[in-house]
Amino acid sequence: MTPMQSLHDLGQSLWLDNITRPLLDSGALARYIHDFAVTGLTSNPTIFEHAIGQSEAYDGAIRSKARAGKSGEALFFELALEDLTRAADLFRAVFDATGGVDGWVSLEVSPLLARDAARTIAAASKLHARAARPNLFIKIPGTTQGLVAIEASIFAGVPVNVTLLFSRAHYVAAAAAYLRGIERRVAAGLDPKVGSVASLFVSRWDVAANKSLPQRLNNRLGVAVAGRAWHAYRELLASARWQKLAAAGAQAQRLLFASTGTKDPAAPDTLYVEQLAAPGTINTMPENTLKAFADHGQVKPGLTTESAAAAEAVLTECRAEGINDEALAAQLQREGAEAFATSWRHLLEGIADKAARLTEDPTG
Repeated sequence: MTPMQSLHDLGQSLWLDNITRPLLDSGALARYIHDFAVTGLTSNPTIFEHAIGQSEAYDGAIRSKARAGKSGEALFFELALEDLTRAADLFRAVFDATGGVDGWVSLEVSPLLARDAARTIAAASKLHARAARPNLFIKIPGTTQGLVAIEASIFAGVPVNVTLLFSRAHYVAAAAAYLRGIERRVAAGLDPKVGSVASLFVSRWDVAANKSLPQRLNNRLGVAVAGRAWHAYRELLASARWQKLAAAGAQAQRLLFASTGTKDPAAPDTLYVEQLAAPGTINTMPENTLKAFADHGQVKPGLTTESAAAAEAVLTECRAEGINDEALAAQLQREGAEAFATSWRHLLEGIADKAARLTEDPTG
């Protein structure tokens, strides 16, 4: 049995944290689905910035769309939707076989809307309608204004991947927004089954904290934070509030572990896959991590009902070394939103530059 299949047997889904047109055109994504049991895919502005800026694969589409009058975000979203609807179609069999639990792809709203709930709600609805795929999530950040948009979007029936969560408190707030949206649907007599995942970012904790911690605590904080969130997730699923919604036909918002590529070259390259193995969850990982886990990964007892005490012990030790985890979670969310906004601007600038060059090329 492969490591991937062992994780699936445990109850954890493996998703790819990448999308490029060459990945689709070459058949590589189809091979990952077949060979590595990949059952979903995520994207973000940084992924698209690299995919479009560092490849000529999009040049023909950029040229034709620019000559047709498309520019800026409108041009980008056409490119992104072309890729993601193709990916969604590849995962459709998984989506259908699992009753919508698995087999999803994700597209993010403009990061420039992170503090504008009304425009985020409108953008999420528009993008979901344009995609016309039941297995496409719209990614909305779990910021203060994002939470307002998440509740409203879930109520409107738009599947949501809540992104940029960095702590147990962030996760609980995102889950509450999802629950409120579903409860509003039940009260309105609407179908309560609306897909959602809550994406907790892991490795960025260790990138930020390692320099302030003794070596014995290096690369342990991220897993501890993820463990706390997982236990909150399990508590929510056992709650009377959720059980009432489940009885009405609602589908649980799954916890997703994101940013699970190891950043420290001294640490195992499968660190966050092996230590975050847990039933009812998703691990979305970059290609290098996926390949490494396929090659030499081991499925160990990761997060268990007994791991809560261990997570709290690590957090206590880190706090004793001067780590303020609440403040750091807020900082990481703020920096993550800013990084995606920067990538977004670079992405649009790169597309504009390419469009100008390609439309002026008399041979094109």
